Amino acid sequence: MTSAESLPTDDLVLPFQVEPSGLRGRLVRLGASVDTIITQHAYPEPVANMLAEAVTLAVVLAGALKYEGVFTLQTKGDGPLPLMVADVTTAGAVRGYAQFDAEKLERAVAMHGATLLGSVPRLLGAGYIAFTVDQGEHTDRYQGIVELQGASLAECAHHYFRQSEQLRAGIKLAVGRAAGGAWRAGGIMLQRLPKPGAPEDAFAAEIQDDGWRRALILMSSARSDELVDAQLAPEDLLFRLFHEDGVRVFANHGIAARCRCSRERIERILRAMPASDIRDLASDKEVAVTCEFCSTTYTFPQSEIAAMEAG
Repeated sequence: MTSAESLPTDDLVLPFQVEPSGLRGRLVRLGASVDTIITQHAYPEPVANMLAEAVTLAVVLAGALKYEGVFTLQTKGDGPLPLMVADVTTAGAVRGYAQFDAEKLERAVAMHGATLLGSVPRLLGAGYIAFTVDQGEHTDRYQGIVELQGASLAECAHHYFRQSEQLRAGIKLAVGRAAGGAWRAGGIMLQRLPKPGAPEDAFAAEIQDDGWRRALILMSSARSDELVDAQLAPEDLLFRLFHEDGVRVFANHGIAARCRCSRERIERILRAMPASDIRDLASDKEVAVTCEFCSTTYTFPQSEIAAMEAG
């Protein structure tokens, strides 16, 4: 594999394979997409940092699945950051938001300082992380839930995979700021899938295990600054990590910050509500609905509300 400076280096998912072990992986690099998501809200630094990780993890995990629809990562806990949501569509549209308790967060910052950044126990507390695949109204939703166990979101994901007999995976995430202050994020994931057919002999299995352990060590050697560096092509980073074993890259998939809210969708929700509930929402003879993801506000004047109530 050689460098190709003309290839995009930001807001993408780059699938790859480590040869000859056949381990599959994805490298994620987020620039404008994650910065847009974070700056749509006035998040304190620890919240913004954790949400950037959650968005990156959602993109990394979504790339491991074959689905048509929406992949959602959600955390709920009893800490200063009780709720985070990040979702990714198969078309590469990503969004995310976080809810935080300002008083709890202030106490946590005073107590833990810089060590608060990225800390699941100190920011999220006790709770769970859920992964959901929604492929539309005529299909069954898949959801996996596991307790928040681990110091970081990556460790929580590792805990989830340890509960699964179908997939072994290693994940590394990084969040940073560019020179101008813009948010950046990156992630890398390796996965080892069970091979169908008859079990391998002990010697072959040991070789496979050695290859897996070696690949994880090489992956973990990636520095955080390398994962978020806009000047370092993703292909070059993969070459740095796995060139001794050989690495093959495939076509990348673009990622963009894009909310799925719209005036039409909000109107459908309002029409489904009882008229009394709509009136309770009204202020100055209008209803204003703000999207939690992108902070866009949709305003419906009294004339439109009356038409909705009339049915």
